[in-house]
Amino acid sequence: MDAAFDPWSAEFVADPCPAYERLRATGRAHWFAPTRQWLIPHYEDVSALLRDRRLGRTYTHRFTHEEFGRQAPPAAHEPFHTLNDHGLLDLEGADHTRIRRLVSKAFTPRTVEELAPTVRRLAAGLVGELVAAGGGDLLSAVAEPLPVAVIAEMLGIPEDEEERGRLRPWSADICGMFELNPPEETARRAVRASIEFSDYLRELIVRRRRDPGADLISALIGVEELTEQEMISTCVLLLNAGHEATVNTTVNGWWTLLRHEVRPDPEKLSTAVEELLRHDTPLQMFERWVLDDIEIGGQVIPRGSEVALLFGSANRDPARFGPTADRLDLTRADNPHLSFGAGVHYCLGAPLARLELTAVFGELLRQAPDLRLAAEPVRKPGYVIRGFEALMVEV
Repeated sequence: MDAAFDPWSAEFVADPCPAYERLRATGRAHWFAPTRQWLIPHYEDVSALLRDRRLGRTYTHRFTHEEFGRQAPPAAHEPFHTLNDHGLLDLEGADHTRIRRLVSKAFTPRTVEELAPTVRRLAAGLVGELVAAGGGDLLSAVAEPLPVAVIAEMLGIPEDEEERGRLRPWSADICGMFELNPPEETARRAVRASIEFSDYLRELIVRRRRDPGADLISALIGVEELTEQEMISTCVLLLNAGHEATVNTTVNGWWTLLRHEVRPDPEKLSTAVEELLRHDTPLQMFERWVLDDIEIGGQVIPRGSEVALLFGSANRDPARFGPTADRLDLTRADNPHLSFGAGVHYCLGAPLARLELTAVFGELLRQAPDLRLAAEPVRKPGYVIRGFEALMVEV
């Protein structure tokens, strides 16, 4: 295993691509002892394993922890796991199919298109405020508020600054548990956020039962085949997954554009957005459990193992993207990147994320054509969800 793969190193997080290149050159499956995972760096393997039903996001629908050779999570972490394990992302089998069928109605092409005027209005307003101020933090001023406002609107969370202001901190604390080997303090924050967020949603569900509206929570209340815990876990997942990709792609994308001193053609913005999603992948790794033995490049990976599918490496694989795989090409037409996953866990909110990204990049190009960097940005320490603490810009 190449020692260059070090997800806790700031240098590696800043640029993992050289390590990815070495991993791809030296094999198809690499044992990484610090996290007891098999790293999978090649596009073809990552794409295939995302669709392989011998793997799963969980194993408890088929095995007990003991049968699978794993220890149950600590009892103190139970509120986080209750919230996480009942969400769409970590469900498998019939439960996953049932809940995805119910929630997917909120993300049909027609539903997303109906949201387009709202998304564009919000994006124009947020960018307008940034321009009026002469610049500021692109992350906190534009990238974060837009997707949070859209998801909050969909869920029916009141347009109250205090209520909506708690959503992003809760989400950030919960998502901390998706990093590799999170420390106990991260777990404590995630547990606290899980309890507070769940309690808030239970109270909101009570309000919506009394006074339903034209929102997703009101619609889900009337679905008999959905438990309250599944509803709460689904709402939390929609917020967490529904803004992480947009926030980090907006900030990572503009950092890439500013660093390369290029701008997308406004007429080909959707193509440019796909390339920014590929070139600087917001979710670098997606983990799955091996439910039945698999073989990759002659290496048998037994049941009970965990594989780490390296999206960031797959999206830079020359075997799929050719000799220009490492190059930013805002006109790249053949671009089947894996940033939204694939298979049954393909990101349900991908059409909405694309709408938000196209809207916010379009408004920044229109209102701030001379946007420039005001300070060198500082990266967040996390590797799995990779982004910046802030991106200070001037207009």
